[in-house]
Amino acid sequence: MGEKEMIKAILKGDQKAFKLLVDTYQLMVVNTCYAFVHDQDEAEDIAQDVFIQVFESLSTFRFQSKLSTWLYKIAVNRSINHCKSPRGRAIKVDIESWKQQEVALSPEMPQQQLLEEQEQLELLHRSIDRLPENQRTALILNKYEELSYKEIAEIMGTTLSSVESLLFRAKSNLEKIFNTK
Repeated sequence: MGEKEMIKAILKGDQKAFKLLVDTYQLMVVNTCYAFVHDQDEAEDIAQDVFIQVFESLSTFRFQSKLSTWLYKIAVNRSINHCKSPRGRAIKVDIESWKQQEVALSPEMPQQQLLEEQEQLELLHRSIDRLPENQRTALILNKYEELSYKEIAEIMGTTLSSVESLLFRAKSNLEKIFNTK
């Protein structure tokens, strides 16, 4: 079933078509949300909100872009809004302490190595979180989601040259952050 047929079927009340949409795009949406919030449970909650919004506003989809592009836009916006919310900020603090406890309990790897890897990952996440919103979004869509510059431009509603510039500045800013650590 193609995108147009699937959307038309959903708009006619076909629950199987909506389940197909969710099954097709769920992993993509959850992964996108996770790249912003760094917590699987939160990413899944946000993804659920994304699909609710998709269901409620599917009639406004005009086929001017791919359905996946539209879903990315919604997932990115929902994730950014979540990170700005008091709940999103509070959860990040709780996650930090929980991850430290998890590192202490993990027997698979030598504790020092596990701790170092966890610290490097946390540093990367915190550094990406410190980037300006547009740079962070472009970087996440490019590096985590492996989208082309053209796809990122569509999702972000900007030009190809703007995406190139955002990614260049994001990488430069990350280098500055890491070089001062």
